Amino acid sequence: QVQLVESGGGLVQAGGSLRLSCGASGRTFSIYAMGWFRQAPGKERNFVAGISSIDSSTMYADSVKGRFTISRDNAKNTVYLQMNSLKPEDTAVYYCARRAHTYTYPSDHRRDYDTWGQGTQVTVSS
Repeated sequence: QVQLVESGGGLVQAGGSLRLSCGASGRTFSIYAMGWFRQAPGKERNFVAGISSIDSSTMYADSVKGRFTISRDNAKNTVYLQMNSLKPEDTAVYYCARRAHTYTYPSDHRRDYDTWGQGTQVTVSS
């Protein structure tokens, strides 16, 4: 059973930066697309960013384009989310997730991911 563990969340002022990490157990990390989602209190869990297992191509939600960058290090079984120019509306619990099938591009649909981490809290103060 693959496990995903997020880290790197915290409290930051508006305009600041954070880098989230998500480490995966197992030997097959590189063949799965990975995604980051976030969930604010009382709201649905929404897609933030994703990265392919084919060519490391990426996709982003419109709300974070130009501010967030997703990357992966297959040798370390880790996916990252670099978050710059943070805004109070970025406050949420951030989850990493693994797509259900191998050798795919990322998806912005939650239903396409079958393995989730426990989440890490990001709070941006104004």
